Amino acid sequence: MCRWLTVSRSGYYKWRNRSTSQREQRKRFVEQTLVQTFHTFKHRYGAPRLTVELNEAGIRCSLNHIAKLMANNGLQARNGKHYKYFPGPNARNHVSDNLLRRNFTASKPNEKWVSDITYIKVDRGFVYLAVVMDLFSRKIIGWALDTSMTNQLIMDAFRMAVATRNVEPGLILHSDRGVQYRSSEYQHLLINKGIKPSMSRKGNCWDNAAMESFFARLKVESLYAEQFKGKQDAYSSVFEYIETFYNNIRRHSANDYKSPNNYEQEYYDQCA
Repeated sequence: MCRWLTVSRSGYYKWRNRSTSQREQRKRFVEQTLVQTFHTFKHRYGAPRLTVELNEAGIRCSLNHIAKLMANNGLQARNGKHYKYFPGPNARNHVSDNLLRRNFTASKPNEKWVSDITYIKVDRGFVYLAVVMDLFSRKIIGWALDTSMTNQLIMDAFRMAVATRNVEPGLILHSDRGVQYRSSEYQHLLINKGIKPSMSRKGNCWDNAAMESFFARLKVESLYAEQFKGKQDAYSSVFEYIETFYNNIRRHSANDYKSPNNYEQEYYDQCA
């Protein structure tokens, strides 16, 4: 074989017995760590967040390199379908102006909040999740889950938010025009706290894009991978995603790839 390939016997045996180079060892280490990290985060992170995660762990790597390794290993972050909006009837009572105007940035916590409701499929129907988000850090500050989409659902989420935050008059709370958000009970809660209600324009989901984006990530990164028997199963999954992963760990692109809690803590440290 060596004669046919015009290779020396000594060169062939040297190649066969040669130990793995440092470069190859490092490549394998990065690849193994990437696969482990990908599974640790339950397939929720794509190449950009995994690159940040590995670099902060002291493993220097580029986005292109991580994307190539993911492709070679068949790793693909969970992704979902494009959002499709189904408009409901437009009632005129208690419809507020769009004060947010798609400006999803805030200079400090408790300046702008957004809220919305989504549904989660269970074995025998659906349960409903209401969420309140602070746009400064994209932190979920209030949420409630129940078997019916009532005024009580959004009021429970709202009360959770105000119980843990420093609410001052002038805060904007944006939502769509759903009948729950136009109810007298909910509107009175906002007025009593000095909160300015804001609502999306008719049939325009992009006016609440930050909230829609969160629901998309929740479903893709958690809910679509599971099957729920009932309310309690769904509640446990939502609790794990919001309270354990999203607020504390998940790197958010709007926060310079810091988690919502870390981003807020850095703000308060600078103000101290």
